Amino acid sequence: MSDIVIQAETLGKMYTIGHQAENGRYVALRDVLMQNARTLWSKTKDLATGKPIIQGDTMEEMWALKEVSFEIRRGEAVGIIGRNGAGKSTLLKILSRITEPSTGRVTIKGRVASLLEVGTGFHPELSGRENIYLNGTILGMTRVEIKHKFDEIVAFAEVDKYLDTPVKRYSSGMYVRLAFAVAAHLEPEILVVDEVLAVGDAAFQKKCLSKMGDVAMGGKTVLFVSHNMGAIRSLCGNAMWLDNGYMLKAGRTNEIISEYEESVTGLFTESPCVAVRDPAYIKGSGLHFSHAEVLDSEEVHADRFIYGQVLVLNVSLGGQMMGGVFSGEFYIYNELGILVSVGASGPYHGEYFSSKVRRLRIEIGPLTITSGRYRISLSLMAGHERVDTWENAIAFTVTECQPFLMSWEIPSYREGVCILKQSFHAID
Repeated sequence: MSDIVIQAETLGKMYTIGHQAENGRYVALRDVLMQNARTLWSKTKDLATGKPIIQGDTMEEMWALKEVSFEIRRGEAVGIIGRNGAGKSTLLKILSRITEPSTGRVTIKGRVASLLEVGTGFHPELSGRENIYLNGTILGMTRVEIKHKFDEIVAFAEVDKYLDTPVKRYSSGMYVRLAFAVAAHLEPEILVVDEVLAVGDAAFQKKCLSKMGDVAMGGKTVLFVSHNMGAIRSLCGNAMWLDNGYMLKAGRTNEIISEYEESVTGLFTESPCVAVRDPAYIKGSGLHFSHAEVLDSEEVHADRFIYGQVLVLNVSLGGQMMGGVFSGEFYIYNELGILVSVGASGPYHGEYFSSKVRRLRIEIGPLTITSGRYRISLSLMAGHERVDTWENAIAFTVTECQPFLMSWEIPSYREGVCILKQSFHAID
């Protein structure tokens, strides 16, 4: 028996949108009345034939999705990423059977619970208690199921104090708490979640991600749309990247997100092995960074490292420093801009260098950080004064450790600072 629970074949969704013509000429009352009559007749025909009523003088076809094909297996947690308007929500609406595709087809095996918009299926005049039963029924739960899970839903949503208050008086965050709690406790085979979690506070988001993780670990399937790449990484093993209605790529989450962020931010578009400093960022004729290169332990240019390898960073210096000594610092950031590790010659090792030094050789590692893209920023200190800073000087990638990580993947480093083994060497 196949374990494929969602199979999409050349899915496409086309919408017709109307545009109001701009007319700068004089318009007589007769023209207005005739135009209104034509519009009324057109709307009446559309209503009678079951077509959507579209306002406007001209019509345009817009494809929200086109030729999207994929397969998702039971127990997978799949993140769907892309810019606004890429077609992510349209895809989820098709999978949730809210709208029909214009082309292609999708086959779904199992009960689907969807959380696509804040308060979907809620009646504003009803209380939270009544809406739990109403929304649960809409999602396919029986009254017995809802009654059995009622206390768990209320405890998860943390709205017991306002349970008998009409939901029209709830904040958007309380709406989301209650809606997610009902959907998550449906015990679906497939859980579909759109970007609604952005409304909740940090503690609630963490709880929701944990709940979705439990659903995935329980052998259920999760589809998660979010602009929060950290949340996608922590929950999803695989990801799909949509752009302008097309699916550009699908694969392992870290790889897809790295390419997506590269296309969005452009941080890693240049060759990361060698970097030459832009003169526009050099302050005067003082001591400064001029060139940087990344090598492996064999002194070969490299931009990809396996977990546990040693990275060698060669940094060339230019300009002059009037007497005294200086020290060097490096800062490693992940794709989210979170500081992962720091190193410094002075504070950590008591190594200060004379003004005759023209190059620093910094050995970093073993790289006991998880797979992903990283960038290094550099800084020069003369005493307590910072004389030069080179932001995003150079970049590198850490891949999965082989062979013992072939069957699983460590989540990317999120927060805090880890101290990597390091050594600074001065070269005149």
